Parts: sequence; structure tokens; C-alpha cells
Amino acid sequence: MTSTATAAVLRGTNRPFELAEVTLDDPRPDEVLVRVVASGVCGTDLGVQAGHIPFPLPGVLGHEGAGVVEAVGSAVTSVQPGDHVLLTFTSCGVCRNCRSAHPAYCVEFLSRNLLGGERADGSSTLSENGTDLHGHFFAQSSFSNLVLADERGVTKVDPAADLSLLAPLGCGIQTGAGAVLNVLKPEPGSVLAVFGAGPVGLAAVMAAALSPATRIIVMDLVDSRLELARELGATDVVNSGNTDAVQALMELTGGQGVTHALETTGSVKVAETAASVLAPLGKLGLIGAPAAGSTMSLDVNFMLNGRQILGITEGDSNPQLFLPALVDLVQQGRFPLEKMITRYSFRDINEAAAAAKSGSVLKPVLHFEDLV
Repeated sequence: MTSTATAAVLRGTNRPFELAEVTLDDPRPDEVLVRVVASGVCGTDLGVQAGHIPFPLPGVLGHEGAGVVEAVGSAVTSVQPGDHVLLTFTSCGVCRNCRSAHPAYCVEFLSRNLLGGERADGSSTLSENGTDLHGHFFAQSSFSNLVLADERGVTKVDPAADLSLLAPLGCGIQTGAGAVLNVLKPEPGSVLAVFGAGPVGLAAVMAAALSPATRIIVMDLVDSRLELARELGATDVVNSGNTDAVQALMELTGGQGVTHALETTGSVKVAETAASVLAPLGKLGLIGAPAAGSTMSLDVNFMLNGRQILGITEGDSNPQLFLPALVDLVQQGRFPLEKMITRYSFRDINEAAAAAKSGSVLKPVLHFEDLV
């Protein structure tokens, strides 16, 4: 038997989302049917809408879902009906990177999550009026009140946790926090510079505040975001629109440069600036994704002093371990996620998307109460 859901369908690039009735397949052996409570709106969703990411349309997006399990496939063992879960990316589970606990670097990551619009075997999970829709976005397509998700992208969480708050952990927040805690791993006395105070950058700030880093410097163009960065743990902020970022960072570090840096904006120019302020043995993590084919210039001799540049996807997270840890930190009040979130009814998805694009809202989260 199939299930009927209400989903926000994107008919084409630069088109609004349209709420429509869609049909979902029954769960296959490795799939989980989840009733969505909330879903974050991420820049990746907006990138598809704007035509910057070649996901096939028409289709259903959304990849930061949180909800309650309704049914499970015959081979699913990690969750059961009634469990509260977060949804995140999927992976093949058998390649070298998956088997070494780095599923975000699965060799099939792009096709299984971002670009395919269908299951790995080419079948569709969604249809509308008998015609297949593209879905399976990050193996969930959570802009729908019911979703079919891969078991590998489903993480069970504390049933007392507030799913309406936690949805963004599945992608953007996991990415920023994991970049600091899983990849850069600041040591005692470290100086971390975060370029960009959007949701990913601010998640990195909150994570850095839990680390031994003694200085956390945040750069952005918007004073209100810099003020929030201070509230979340930044020790210093720089408005790089009216201050030379390199000069400011060198002054703040006594001319030594930073031991760790994180670029979250997707600007090649900003990435080059971040690399130029690394101290010897310094590490730069690249999260922001510029247009395909973008390149950055580096002084090779400058890099020979042990400096490193690392590309980071999904915070190099092993979600079944990392997401419950983040949930615990949120519940303890040590990771104040609520300070970044603005809540919207799912029916107001276009308003939420517009607010995210304009920058007037940091992290919109859609709520599905009126569709229950």
C-alpha cells in the first residue's frame, strides 16, 4: 500500500514552492516512513531553487527533517514505529570511507543525496497524479509531512527532545559544529577565525566555545550577526565590510596569524584571505561551496610551513553518533540553537525561503502542526 502526503513541490528553477498532494511508496526493506514534525530550510534547498545546483525538477526538496517513525522496512533494525528521529544524509555503507566511519565522504555521496532525485536503483519514491516526481533529496525530501528515508540517514534521539527545535541539526548545524569538533579540533591555546556568521558559521562558533580554543574571531558584513556571534561565544568580531580583515586578524594575533580558520561563505576571495592569515602549522577548513570550477590562488612556499587546507562536507560527521551528542548539548543548554531559529508554518514555506534569501532570518524552520 502507498501513503498520501502534502508536499511542497518545486516545478522549476526560480519558481515558488507549491503545496500539493503526492503519493509515497511503501518502505522498501532498508527504508523508514517518517511523519515530519519540522524541517529546516537550508541554503542548499535555495541553491536548487535558484538553479545553482543541478537537481532534476519538478521535485520535492528538504533535507533537515525531524519527526516520528510511522513504519519501517523489513530489514530496518535501528528504529521502530514511535521513535523520534532526525533525518540527515545517506551513504552507501560499503565503500572504504563509509567503512572507516566517514560516511560524509562516501564515494556515491553526490548521486545518493544531492543530484540524483531518485533511489540508487533509479526508482522514484514520489509521484503526483500517477507521474513520478524527483525526490529522495538527501534520501528524505523533508518538505513533506510524510517522507521515505534511508535507514542510514535516520538517527534516533531522546523522545523528550524538542523536534521542532532540532531539525536543522541534520545538515547546516551538523556541518559547522562538526567542522570544529571532528575536523579542525582546536587544541588548548588555539585561535580560530570563522569567516561568515550565517547558520553554519555560528554553529561553528557554538562548537568552538565548547573547545579548548582560547580565542574565537568571527568576520561578517552584518553587525547584528556579529553581535549574535559574541553572544554565542566569539571573543572578537570584525566587520570586514569596513575593516581590512587581514590587518585586523594580524593585530588580534600579534602578527602570528591564526592556528585554525573556517571559510563558510563560498567566496573564493574570502577563502584566499583565510589561507593568507594562517600561522605555521595552521589549518583552514573550506565549507562554503562556490560555483563549480572555481579555483583559488595559493603561494606554495607559504604553504610549506605545515599549513593545511581541508575540504569539509557535513562536518565529517558519523550522524548516528554525532547527532545524539549535539541533541544532548542542546538539552543541557550548552549549544543554544534556539537563538538562531525563526519558526514558520509549512504553509508559509515561500515566505520562509524569501526571508532566508534576504538574510533577514538566519535559520527558518518549518512546522507541520496544521497538517497532522
